[in-house]
Amino acid sequence: MQLILVEDDVTIARELTLRWQARRWLVRVCKTLAQASQALDDAGADLIVLDLHLPDGDGLVWLERVRQHDRRTPVLILTARDQVADRIVGLRSGADDYLVKPFAPDELDARLEALLRRAGNGKVTGEGLQWGNLVWLPNEGRAMVQGKTLDLLPREFEVLGLLVRYAPRLVSKRALIDALAASNLEVGDSAVEVYISRVRRKLADSTVGIQTVRGFGYRLRSVVALDQQSGAEL
Repeated sequence: MQLILVEDDVTIARELTLRWQARRWLVRVCKTLAQASQALDDAGADLIVLDLHLPDGDGLVWLERVRQHDRRTPVLILTARDQVADRIVGLRSGADDYLVKPFAPDELDARLEALLRRAGNGKVTGEGLQWGNLVWLPNEGRAMVQGKTLDLLPREFEVLGLLVRYAPRLVSKRALIDALAASNLEVGDSAVEVYISRVRRKLADSTVGIQTVRGFGYRLRSVVALDQQSGAEL
């Protein structure tokens, strides 16, 4: 699991990082909201643990901005704000759970596990999964954009399906290789890159695209978000 911990308390951040790394979770610690935004843009996350009082602003304001374009990544607020009114505001601002400091580490872990179990991977339709105007239909072995079936080869269909199931989270190249291997499709690193390139071209008329996060993997993003990122890099 890839987890972003937004926490400026050095002791808490260190203890939680050691604890989660022992569980083989990949933890990225962010001491500021700016760092958290960069971490999300770089590689996304399966889950976010968010303190509210950060050096560069209020975590609730940041969370509301995140929810404008990402409504699926689970967020647990971990804070000293312990009033009922604080919890209500936190949950209404987009948090999926709320835990007050001081806390029991075992309870925190259990809450994170519960959030991951409940996390939705794309919008579930009656027939498959939908992301933007892309619909992936596993039972029918096809994907559609605005009612038009995409011309996908079997391996391309599998690659796209994994990206849709985890969207907007990151899918590592290793995960793609393992998924194809599970379907008795033996591939290597270079082959995955070829399939990603082909699928990216075939999504040209959709509202989603594939973002390459160098050194990490791939994920589906809206075309608008990809355009904004490209503009920021110019």
